[in-house]
Amino acid sequence: MVPTKRFWVMVAAGIPLAAVATLVGSPYIAVVYDILLIATAYGTTLLAPSTARLAIKRRFDSVLSVRAVNKITLLIENDGLETISGLLRDEPPPFFEATRKEFRVEIPSQRPLVLTYYVTPFERGAESFRGTYLRIDCPLGLALKQVRLPTEEAVRVYPNVLALREFDLLKQQGRLKELGIRKSRMRGLGTEFESLRDYSEGDDYRKIDWKASARRGKLVVRQFEQERNQSVIVCIDIGRHMLAEVNGIRKLDHVLDALLMLTNAAAMAGDFVGLLVYADTVRRYIPPRKGRGQVGVIIEAIHDLVAEPVESDPVAAFSYLSARWKRRSLLVNFTDYEDVDRGRDLATAFGPLARRHLALIVRVQDPKIDEVLQSSVQNVQDMYRKAAANFLMEDRRAASAIVGAAGIHNLDSEPQDLAAKLVSFYFNVKERSLL
Repeated sequence: MVPTKRFWVMVAAGIPLAAVATLVGSPYIAVVYDILLIATAYGTTLLAPSTARLAIKRRFDSVLSVRAVNKITLLIENDGLETISGLLRDEPPPFFEATRKEFRVEIPSQRPLVLTYYVTPFERGAESFRGTYLRIDCPLGLALKQVRLPTEEAVRVYPNVLALREFDLLKQQGRLKELGIRKSRMRGLGTEFESLRDYSEGDDYRKIDWKASARRGKLVVRQFEQERNQSVIVCIDIGRHMLAEVNGIRKLDHVLDALLMLTNAAAMAGDFVGLLVYADTVRRYIPPRKGRGQVGVIIEAIHDLVAEPVESDPVAAFSYLSARWKRRSLLVNFTDYEDVDRGRDLATAFGPLARRHLALIVRVQDPKIDEVLQSSVQNVQDMYRKAAANFLMEDRRAASAIVGAAGIHNLDSEPQDLAAKLVSFYFNVKERSLL
């Protein structure tokens, strides 16, 4: 039983009665009043509609996306004979931000009621909904009957898989530019024959099919499509360099979101996709395979990754990869390096693979550095902050030069642009037939 505001008003109304009863020498009258009030309130809860035939089902995606708005739907069915009115509260995991948790409801008999709210998880991993509570209105309005409905349910929070749906939709509509992804439509690129078409002004003469032109009596050119069945292997450093945060979010989380976008784009293009996760040792390795199902395998492998306070060993990691995969591929290594020494280590470890493969190192840049560099100097503290930012950027540029000299491409991007720039790089590789 949960007392209502009306109950406490009735309790307060008994205070003058108790005072008068004490003056006339009959204080037991106040005690009797309170006992009757409590008994009446409790008795009304026994008259409340039964929840024995009330069922609640919670519906949501099989996995939720971190730092994204996820829809939660409650389907409530009342197979009883009475309408149930009251206050319903659903309990999402404690670290979820919910648009609302409480609903004033009237659940009619034999008709379903649908409630919707949205949650935003801030950490990846396993969580659980903690049940649903219903406070039912009782006759006279003195009390509410509280019941707990067994709706406990496990849920898993993954990197932002909702972004993949948006990518797929925009790609089908030819609107990838809305995500910041640049995909050129240059003619004549690729090496796989697709079809013949009539020659038009500006076509490369080397693409003219002279035999087909002779048969048709007009110039005909060959059209080629981008090659399929190529390989993309994504390598993730989960050592101490990925513990740093950018905008309050660990670099590793930014990396995983970009990784999902890249692997999805590669799978849709018909390429093989693989994964290597390493720190001081190789933690996970998934050989490249083809198909959209491979994206699901990779999502399952990365959803619980956590950066560790250990020094990574890229030499051992890429030796492991080199021994298991020989075919020329696009190797994307998500890591970080801030100084020349770290740049040399990566060039030593990753450089040999760049002779056989197309190698790319991807780094997450902190936008606050640019903010400091572009800000005006107002005091001595600002001067020191700006000098430190300049030193940091100089070290990063020097390290990038060392990596570039080893034949390794470098992509340095702020978090909000990372996925778009990475997918644009991949499309550029495909369009220029660099693999």
